[in-house]
Amino acid sequence: MGSAAADDNLAALAREVGERLRCHDLHLTTAESCTGGWVAKVITDVPGSSQWFEGGVIVYSNAAKMELLGVSKSTLDAHGAVSQEVAAEMARGIIARAAAEVGLAVTGIAGPDGGTSAKPVGLVWLAWYRIGSAPVTYEGHFQGGRECVRRQAVAAALQGLIRLLR
Repeated sequence: MGSAAADDNLAALAREVGERLRCHDLHLTTAESCTGGWVAKVITDVPGSSQWFEGGVIVYSNAAKMELLGVSKSTLDAHGAVSQEVAAEMARGIIARAAAEVGLAVTGIAGPDGGTSAKPVGLVWLAWYRIGSAPVTYEGHFQGGRECVRRQAVAAALQGLIRLLR
């Protein structure tokens, strides 16, 4: 899929997320690391998104994850920033700090560097959290260069929101 077609797909997913949030009278907030705000950008490209999107934060460093989202140092030390546990804490943390009922978190290794045999480039953990339920997490293994990994992570994040809001 070319980047224009992929961007059209992301736009369609973002519109569907907005429709589902409006239908349930819910609001979304995001905490992004490896996607660098791309989820929030796609969402705010949707006209009227201010009715259902509260905002988001980009938390690239461990210090930002701790300071802005309340991710615990012990979780980071035990599991690393790219982990199920950190993604779940990020999703819970953004909800605790925003006027929203649904939170999304993304943390991963987009490359081209930073991967290891245990955590290769393309590994992305996503978490979705809706107040009143447990966080839902997903371990993605995406292929391609940095932009491809990030684009696939954004698509997976939006698809996960759609599933959460069914």
